[in-house]
Amino acid sequence: MTITPDTDATDIDPDSQVQVSVANGKLDSVTATLTGGTAIQGQMDATATSWTSSGALGTNKTYNVSVVAENADGVKSTTTSKFTTSKPSAVYRGTFYPDPGDVVGVAQPISVKFTKPITDKAAVERGLTVESTPAVQGSWYWYGNQRVDFRPQNYWAPGTKVTLHMRLDGVKSGAAYGDQNRDVTFSISPHAIVATADAAAHTMTVTQDGVLLKKLLISAGKPGFDTWNGTMVVQRKVDDITMDSKTVGIFGTDGYIVKDVRYAVQLTDSGTYVHAAPWNAGKFGKVNGSHGCIGLSLADAEWFYKTVGLGDPVVVKNSNEKVVRSDNGYADWNIGWSAWTAGSALH
Repeated sequence: MTITPDTDATDIDPDSQVQVSVANGKLDSVTATLTGGTAIQGQMDATATSWTSSGALGTNKTYNVSVVAENADGVKSTTTSKFTTSKPSAVYRGTFYPDPGDVVGVAQPISVKFTKPITDKAAVERGLTVESTPAVQGSWYWYGNQRVDFRPQNYWAPGTKVTLHMRLDGVKSGAAYGDQNRDVTFSISPHAIVATADAAAHTMTVTQDGVLLKKLLISAGKPGFDTWNGTMVVQRKVDDITMDSKTVGIFGTDGYIVKDVRYAVQLTDSGTYVHAAPWNAGKFGKVNGSHGCIGLSLADAEWFYKTVGLGDPVVVKNSNEKVVRSDNGYADWNIGWSAWTAGSALH
């Protein structure tokens, strides 16, 4: 029998596998167990003469291998081995959203952001899998080399249970290795809340499971500061916030600082909100007068704030602005499905 890595070996590459082979006989069983008792999976070939473990071995791990084989005369023997993988100096990790136990809206993608640029996207993507009940057709899409998102072809079905499996421990990318194995389970809201803002009609409709809940009068972005078109996703809610135009690159005569803005629902990283704008009371339903946000009366903003949740979609149409960038928050839905799947490293 031959067992690789060799017994008592140290500093083994965390991205390698256990390989076992036998000559003039057959393998009866192979067990590779982490210190602590967790056995790793592996695959025996059709002739029962070789076995290879599945996935990377992981960083700074000690394995005990036990092999039972049978020779040509039917005599069985057992061989054992022990080895340790290295603890690399360069590691990468992924921060993920949603968090375990979260309940999010039907438009919420899974997003993973890495602490280091990923050079081997295919290897890393193979370590990220998604299970859901009911099952969906979905795909990953890379934004540059430090963010990858997963979404279905269409919105999640209400009530879906989703688990992200991260198997990155030992997966090599450039000179760095992953050191994470996580299972992250979250749920989709039991109801599909969808808001659609018409910048030309100065209205916003909110539906639940396709049934109209309310039609609101709005004032969207004025000329030169038009609200983004496209589908955005609720990413944060803040009941009282100070809005400073300098944070979004607006200075001079168009600059502003507004304190105590109520019922602010954030849609983009660049600062698009749906919020109460009582200073625009005469404009709701009539004219667009904001610097890009969607303004509502205090009462309507309170209702909207309490009705929508994180992950719910807000769709803007008929604005004079272009479609929002898909990586500006969680605006992934503005990429068509064929282009989305082409953004996978495994496409």
